[in-house]
Amino acid sequence: MNRTILAVGTTMGMLAIILGAFGAHGLEKLVDAEAVDTFETGVRYQMYHAFLLLFLGIWSGLSPKPKKIVFVLVLLGVILFSFSIYLLALNSLTSFDFKIIGFLTPIGGVFLIIGWFYLGYSILTHKGLN
Repeated sequence: MNRTILAVGTTMGMLAIILGAFGAHGLEKLVDAEAVDTFETGVRYQMYHAFLLLFLGIWSGLSPKPKKIVFVLVLLGVILFSFSIYLLALNSLTSFDFKIIGFLTPIGGVFLIIGWFYLGYSILTHKGLN
């Protein structure tokens, strides 16, 4: 499981760098400043959670079951939160109205919050930690 978590964290971080570079150097010519800021919010949260997954993958202080739960919650959260933000920021470039998926952003945020909460809960209730 740790290898999977590390691979996903690494991939998520790499994509955040690629998307961040696109947002900083290519997107500003295509959409307004507010859309660029929105896009950058998605990139920032994706990178924060890539770091969290890297930490989770190398940390041995958490048993496999809660580690897997946190991983799934964070992965779902990033997909729903950040990727819906990317699509919403690029909405003016397509004929499809991505505003209809706007409800996914807060759902993704809730998954991220629950992931962090469950990580904290698991740490505090773990018997082997001082």
